[in-house]
Amino acid sequence: MPGADIPREQVMAWRIARHGLHRDTSTLTALRVLDLGVQEALAGSHRVALAARLPTGATLHDPGLALVWAQRGAPHLLRRAELPTHAARLYPHNDADAAARLGTPFTRSLRAAHIAPLAAFARAAAALRHVVREEIPRAQASTEMTAALPPAYSADCAPCACRHVFGSVFQAAGIAAGVEVLSGRPARLAPLPNRHDLPETAAGDLVADYLAVHGPATPGDLAGYLDTTHTVVKKTMWPAHLVTVRVHGRDTFLPEPDIAELLDAPDATEIVRLLPPMDPLLQGRDRELLVPDPQRRKQVWRIIGNPGAVLAGAEIAGMWRPKVSGKRLDITVTMFDTTPARVRTAVETEADTVAAARGLESARVRFDQPT
Repeated sequence: MPGADIPREQVMAWRIARHGLHRDTSTLTALRVLDLGVQEALAGSHRVALAARLPTGATLHDPGLALVWAQRGAPHLLRRAELPTHAARLYPHNDADAAARLGTPFTRSLRAAHIAPLAAFARAAAALRHVVREEIPRAQASTEMTAALPPAYSADCAPCACRHVFGSVFQAAGIAAGVEVLSGRPARLAPLPNRHDLPETAAGDLVADYLAVHGPATPGDLAGYLDTTHTVVKKTMWPAHLVTVRVHGRDTFLPEPDIAELLDAPDATEIVRLLPPMDPLLQGRDRELLVPDPQRRKQVWRIIGNPGAVLAGAEIAGMWRPKVSGKRLDITVTMFDTTPARVRTAVETEADTVAAARGLESARVRFDQPT
């Protein structure tokens, strides 16, 4: 069906279904979003994302899941059995890919020392793996890695009044090194049980899983999701067999077998969910499709301190922010438009779900005036 014109609302409905937001999956590890992982943006936010997708009372903990630094160097909850595969899929394809993932300050330091970014990535992963042989504080791992690696891998840090390895040494190489991030503050690291070997090259297909929950999409969308470049994605990852579909004024791509399901996506009108910051649904890089209004986009995706998002029907309809008061969660909700009574009632119900996911006893909701 080349050149098909798909309405934006249809794409939103399909993504909502693919993300499990109909709560039609009762088993935690069966959630499709775990194919790419669920990011922890704030302490416990990944459990709030899971609660938005599971029926009331479903378990939000499973020993078959692990929190690791994965795409974009962010902590993601992933299935333990799939960590070796995911580590290989996230391994840089070449120097340009490694440079993008390691970040500009680190790459600039490497360039001055005439060290190739891909070689630096491999050495950083090996050093992190060697240092984290047992559970240790992240600060200790940083100190030991700084001593073990050449000066180009570290920088002076004014707040710490010391020199230590660049942060991206940890985050970008974490999953490759087989290091688990343990919940709690301050952060502690541990070797994954039966940790996989260090990958030597990139291997495996990440595009299919991205398109399965964020499609139809473009190479540029995937590049933003991975913190790499459009050129890297186009030359090393993007398959040739995808079908072009026109969505919201853009040519995007999807595997042909998915188009029939996209066109037959279930209705999302009755859905109301409180999504945490960095929820998987908000991770698609086509933010103009997710929230068409530019002023509203600025409120949902901020430079610092994103709020949670209110999903009502197939739209991001507002924002919410939590505050813990003893054993109660106080949630302030700001809707973009006047809110029907049905949606307000559903938001209050969802607030109880968020509180339970965070281990609190109750929730109280206050609605601000629409923005």
